[in-house]
Amino acid sequence: MSTRINFRYLSEPDMVEAGVGDVVRCTDVMEEALVLLRQGDYRMAGDNGNSHGAMITFPEAPGFDGMPKDGPDRRFMAMPAYLGGRFGTSGVKWYGSNTENRQKGLPRSIHVFVLNDRDTGAPLAIMSANLLSAYRTGAVPGVGVKHLARADAKVAAVVGPGVIARSVLETTLALRPSIDTLLVKGRSAGSTQTFVDWAKAKFPQLSSVTSAETIEEAIADADIVMATTSTDAAGSEAFPYFPKSAIKPGALLLLPAAARFDDDFLQGDARLVIDAEGLYQAWLEEYGPTAYQILGIPGSHWFGLLDDGKIPASKIEEIADIATGKLPGRRNDEEIILYSVGGMPVEDVAWATDLYRAADEQNIGTVLNLWDTPALA
Repeated sequence: MSTRINFRYLSEPDMVEAGVGDVVRCTDVMEEALVLLRQGDYRMAGDNGNSHGAMITFPEAPGFDGMPKDGPDRRFMAMPAYLGGRFGTSGVKWYGSNTENRQKGLPRSIHVFVLNDRDTGAPLAIMSANLLSAYRTGAVPGVGVKHLARADAKVAAVVGPGVIARSVLETTLALRPSIDTLLVKGRSAGSTQTFVDWAKAKFPQLSSVTSAETIEEAIADADIVMATTSTDAAGSEAFPYFPKSAIKPGALLLLPAAARFDDDFLQGDARLVIDAEGLYQAWLEEYGPTAYQILGIPGSHWFGLLDDGKIPASKIEEIADIATGKLPGRRNDEEIILYSVGGMPVEDVAWATDLYRAADEQNIGTVLNLWDTPALA
């Protein structure tokens, strides 16, 4: 019996060749992963099996030379998970993050993913993971577009034109090619115009791409709204605010980042859909009533309302139940649907496994040797 262990190294160009940018395929894979979560065939970190991961942060005034100091997105994080079903693998996304990277021409976060065999624990692949993370981030909202957006959607809006918005928009347009109009609202004129110019060049299906002065102007006619603004340290009062009066009847709001709504709207007409309940329950355990203020993800506020007895449990639906037909998709062309997305490492495992198997089949990347015979056994 051989004790040799080889693994496949996939650079970013290798990941592109393996299909990391296939947003429609990625959306289908994310749907599979979310259904497996609903069935319970997964594990994430923590005693509850639902933790987002483990994070290293730094003090504002370090007492040691060379220790990083606190700053925007200044952290290191490990996000491990196991996913069953046809995937049957475990893995961890590891990254360092620092907003100041932008000044060096680097992404804010730099990601690597390690995929492991579930039996021996041996590495199957080590891969560049910035695109892996970006496209799965766009594809989880894509599951909502697939099942909940109006089939005849024409107008989309982006509030928060950043990296997340790019992948969410690309996925949305692939799933709803009928969209021909985009409005963009950013924090600054420069970032907004940069996104407008990128979208015009990237998506020929868009006949109109314009900036908006206010959120209300951006979303007034939008069939699909992407709320992709980073969390503000000032808390929910600083989050982008979406008044019910400004939302078009029949709109789907994709919420993978900070957003704020009136509680009477959440308790009343709004249909509330989430990616997976376990994640929000874990956040409540870890952060308590401050979860929404720290994270900004709207679903964390919904579970706060649930915990306070202000909405019934039946008010919050899981997208997996809609995908499998247990619950209906869009009930009519007038209902407003809010879809909260938190992002989970099982999603990285799912897409990484699919891409690894494609790369292995097509011999993409570089096969490296860990050992032929272990020195310590």
